[in-house]
Amino acid sequence: MTDHALDKGRGSSGTVTADKTIHDPITLWAAIRIWFQIGILSFGGPTAQIALMHRVIVDERKWLTETQFLNALSFCMLLPGPEAMQLATYAGWRLHGVAGGLAAGLLFVLPGAFVVLALAAIYAAFGSVPFVEALFFGIKAAVLIIVLEALLRISRKALKKTQHWIIAAVSLVAIFFLALPFPLIVFLAGLYGFWRSRKDQGFPEDLVQIDVKPVATLRTVVLWLTIWLLPLVLLSSYLGEGDILGQIGWFFSKLAVVTFGGAYAVLAYMGQDVVQNHGWLTAGQMMDGLGLAETTPGPLILVTEFVGFLAAYQQAETLSWLAGLSGAMVALWATFAPCFLWIFAGAPYIEWIGSQPRLKGALSAIIAAVVGVILNLSLWFALHVFFAEVTLEKMGPVQLWIPDLGTLDIYAVALAVVSGGLLLRLHWSIPKVLAVSSGLALAISYAPL
Repeated sequence: MTDHALDKGRGSSGTVTADKTIHDPITLWAAIRIWFQIGILSFGGPTAQIALMHRVIVDERKWLTETQFLNALSFCMLLPGPEAMQLATYAGWRLHGVAGGLAAGLLFVLPGAFVVLALAAIYAAFGSVPFVEALFFGIKAAVLIIVLEALLRISRKALKKTQHWIIAAVSLVAIFFLALPFPLIVFLAGLYGFWRSRKDQGFPEDLVQIDVKPVATLRTVVLWLTIWLLPLVLLSSYLGEGDILGQIGWFFSKLAVVTFGGAYAVLAYMGQDVVQNHGWLTAGQMMDGLGLAETTPGPLILVTEFVGFLAAYQQAETLSWLAGLSGAMVALWATFAPCFLWIFAGAPYIEWIGSQPRLKGALSAIIAAVVGVILNLSLWFALHVFFAEVTLEKMGPVQLWIPDLGTLDIYAVALAVVSGGLLLRLHWSIPKVLAVSSGLALAISYAPL
């Protein structure tokens, strides 16, 4: 990042500036302590995490004004990847440049990453123990309701116009019945939203001026593309294209570019691709990973670390623990390194992006498409939770998942109903719902009958 770009984000004294300085100077090390505290307390998904950062960054510390915070949040919503982590990275960049952005972003991720790594290792070692299987039986049922709750929450915000409902429906048909790739669906939805917004609104009259040189942005992009992709290129060259670590790196790098709409959109694409196309995990293991990620601090997208660990661990012939650790590290790198590229290259353009109705139109269409993708995920999860046997039937370009009705698990249905009542009606927290569902699953498993 150039000095020019850094000066745009910071005042001469190192403090955040808008119309005026809004806080006393704070050292990088003092800020790091605050970022660490946010990182270890960031439970509850992106909504809770953003609320926590707002309280600390805007209300308590006054590092950003309300307008700056909301502009940054809108910008991060335009980006693929975890918006809460990217928002923290931007706030750190505003305070202390690239060093501050790295500190804030890494400390938002690393506490949860260590926890997920430990849980993935325990799961790999003891996942077949009846006691653990019973726990995760309850987690699977609760996770289905958690995904449905996310679907309802996102739908209320995304489906504001008739065209958004149509986009969501077309997206569901495209991915569930036609198996079109998620990146293609996102691209087409964004293209339509951009075109429609331009047609409806025309060009804005007053544009915010960009106060950064294109060559400076280009240098930042090249630098962070190299940091992100060069290790993966070297890894694939050294181990060979068919090695599992190289496959994990490139798969999650592709995911990092197209995952608009938050973690549940990632899961909709990743879950089925990991299970169906790559065969790295089973559907049950994929849902177990989501349940683990729901109970840890940090972004929900840390489930990619669980997938990377298990994929490498299960394919290794020797030194499986080392392979699992390597898979987790590669997945983390491919998932989060691009986030720093998006923020450090795009931060000087936040005010300009906020003035572009066509970009907002593209984002609105993409988020509407994501609703259809998450509904697809909900249907896919429900079939694999409620039925022991589900087969994929294909008729030309159309595919359909058909459950064996005789394999319906009434206990899974009952646990999902209980979880739904606790989460949707009583508004219990996700950790409490997971605990109750797991406890009931244990009771069912060890009941005399």
